[in-house]
Amino acid sequence: MDSQDIPRPASVWNHVEGIAYGGDYNPEQWPVSVRLEDLELMQEAGVNFLSVGIFSWALLEPAEGKYNFGWLDEVLDNLHGIGVKVALATATAAPPAWLVRKHPEILPVTADGTVLGPGSRRHYTPSSAVYRRYASGITRAVAERYKDHPALALWHVDNELGCHVYEFYGEEDAAAFRAWLERRYGNIDALNAAWGTAFWSQNYGSFEEILPPAIAPSTLNPGQQLDFQRFNSRALMDYYRELVAVLREVTPGVPCTTNLMASSATKSMDYFDWAKDLDVIANDHYLVAADPERHIELAFSADLTRGIAGGDPWILMEHSTSAVNWQPRNQPKMPGEMLRNSLAHVARGADAVMFFQWRQSFAGSEKFHSAMVPHGGRDTRVWREVVELGADLKRLAPVRGSRVESRVAIVFDYEAWWASEIDSKPSIDVRYLDLQRAFHRSLFLRGVSVDFVHPSASLDGYGLVLVCTLYTVTDEAAANISAAASAGATVLVSYFSGIVDGKDHVRLGGYPGAFRELLGVRVEEFHPLLAGTQLKLSDGTVSSIWSEHVHLAGAEAMQAFTEYPLEGVPSLTRRAVGSGAAWYLATFPGPDGIDSVVDRLLEESGVAPAAAGPGVELVRRRSADGQGFLFAINHTRSDAAVEASGQDLLTGEAFPGLVPAGGVAVVAEG
Repeated sequence: MDSQDIPRPASVWNHVEGIAYGGDYNPEQWPVSVRLEDLELMQEAGVNFLSVGIFSWALLEPAEGKYNFGWLDEVLDNLHGIGVKVALATATAAPPAWLVRKHPEILPVTADGTVLGPGSRRHYTPSSAVYRRYASGITRAVAERYKDHPALALWHVDNELGCHVYEFYGEEDAAAFRAWLERRYGNIDALNAAWGTAFWSQNYGSFEEILPPAIAPSTLNPGQQLDFQRFNSRALMDYYRELVAVLREVTPGVPCTTNLMASSATKSMDYFDWAKDLDVIANDHYLVAADPERHIELAFSADLTRGIAGGDPWILMEHSTSAVNWQPRNQPKMPGEMLRNSLAHVARGADAVMFFQWRQSFAGSEKFHSAMVPHGGRDTRVWREVVELGADLKRLAPVRGSRVESRVAIVFDYEAWWASEIDSKPSIDVRYLDLQRAFHRSLFLRGVSVDFVHPSASLDGYGLVLVCTLYTVTDEAAANISAAASAGATVLVSYFSGIVDGKDHVRLGGYPGAFRELLGVRVEEFHPLLAGTQLKLSDGTVSSIWSEHVHLAGAEAMQAFTEYPLEGVPSLTRRAVGSGAAWYLATFPGPDGIDSVVDRLLEESGVAPAAAGPGVELVRRRSADGQGFLFAINHTRSDAAVEASGQDLLTGEAFPGLVPAGGVAVVAEG
């Protein structure tokens, strides 16, 4: 039975009080004496929620059909004894050695034919029937063993699906791809039409002739590549569903999730498509230490995660207390940064703060990855900050269940991301996220919260809607965006949007295809810029990456290019639509230019900025009864004034209007 056909269980939030706090707990790495010490430390830190057993398959089933649950029985009993709830893993994220030896065909194959071996993790392909059988088996064994355990609050299915390897080219993958295509298209003629196989003599006579788009002499068919991206996301989802079906059968009352990696770096899975299969959205996020604005990237990723969750509270399943181990140079977090990071996620909708991992490993690949209990133990800055964070999260219990307020939406679509970055586009410098991040940054600096929404989602209630590089769009989604403008929203559409349909077929008649009528413009020809070049604009700012030959067809020019060969050609246009307006941006402005556009859009849409000064992050959550909670996070090394009145939940005192350097205030307003 498909997991979607079984009624959803109760919410995980019914099991955990307040803001959940904890991390990945890997007791199998430690002797009993250390595990007992862990119980004391967890109580000191205020831990109430842990993920357990993620990489424990080889210990739970040391030989085929031979189980060893004694150690896990003891761990779960002890955690229950101190009031800690558990997200229990299916233990399927790393196949044991005996399984690989018996069935090497489960190993993933890359585009160049390389078989990825064991000795790491994620060494399986989701389309392997053998692997699915064994994974379902260990999942059932764990579920049957612990179905009635009082610590069980959530199923943690596999781990970081799509991490490390997310495209699969083996024989079983090829067969699964063909079967998926046949279900999608019904007959081979429909596939040939969709992929445009008349070009380069690629016409197929049957589905059996089709292979995954592996290494080839030249550029590959873009329709085939786009469908392969879709297939790989669905193959992982089908694997997830198979395990969830087992869990639903054995424990119908326990919710299920897996930890996503929604960030500005992960595009392999369509998380909006995945969301309907997750009882609660969980996400992993890690800072890039070399990024001087890493707190803004964190905000982008947290906002995206909340968008995938449809605005509902979500779980921060993993982040780090300090340094990671997998970047070229693994700098620690600065004093107070872990607290700011954690509460920034809470500000943007997380009702659980968790880390990888509880206790820092003394062996293995991630022994230099920070943890809640560092190698140095209690007498460390990290441990003191862990304890401080636990106390702060207890004080934030009233915030749980509230939702982030936002009147600005950025339209986000994984399929447009995939399609816009497939080979043979006008410029390799056009990357899907770049313009989104530029607009998000400008709004962040103005204290304006942003929701990320799918193109098909309701846009009701948003005063400003940004549509950036939405290269592929369906007719229905384009109509949804147009309707928002007609209903009163200010809608901005950027270059390289609406160009193709869902088959990656160009919409003929002039760009921007699906949005021509809405915007009142017609683009005759693209003019991508060479690397390192800029164009001057009529407002004195400059742009890069992209320009194009725009003709007005009902819109008015708000800004123009000033240099040959596009001198006088509009670079920014506006058209009144219904009770709203549709703007078109035909280039990528620099930061000053983006800020100028944002200021104009905010003024027109009636969305008020709330900035408290450079480096101060402001986000407001509001509960169902109308209570507002203003998060003010000071990322600077100077005290910052913030206009707000009410009680600071973190101090228990009236908010004095000042957030200390590097500090955080959470003001219960009114």
